[in-house]
Amino acid sequence: MPFSETLLPEFDEEMKNTRKLLALVPDGKFDYQPHPKSMTMGRLATHVAELPGWTTYTLDQEVLDLQPDFKPEFATSQAELLKKFDDNAAAARTRIQAASDEDWKKIWTFKYAGKTMMEFPRSGVMRSTIMNHLVHHRAQLGVYLRLNDIEFPGMYGPSADEKFE
Repeated sequence: MPFSETLLPEFDEEMKNTRKLLALVPDGKFDYQPHPKSMTMGRLATHVAELPGWTTYTLDQEVLDLQPDFKPEFATSQAELLKKFDDNAAAARTRIQAASDEDWKKIWTFKYAGKTMMEFPRSGVMRSTIMNHLVHHRAQLGVYLRLNDIEFPGMYGPSADEKFE
């Protein structure tokens, strides 16, 4: 079975769960920051929303070289956050579906200011730097929501906010 076919069910499930959580990020809390070293809720949520879009960087170019003057995106409302996520997830799904096994085997390189930070086959980048990275930051976002007394659904089973009879 081609890699894309094995990846899509996992991708679809993670995107569904991610959207459920992003839909709970309230306007008016984007500046919330649990610790001075932590991202704000708005920046963290925007990062979660943009991560699926990294799929196109991974599959459409062999090297991504971020420069020190790179400025991260900041959504300013829940509506903007969800649109960004929906657009990125849809584009990623289309690109995954079109990718061949040969595409996934190619080495992808991430550089910062010209210095190589990592080199992986694209399949590994998709699983680690995109999917696992997304789940990691989505979990952080869940903590931010919990600290603001915002109930949220479970991702892989019930959360403490869900009651099953």
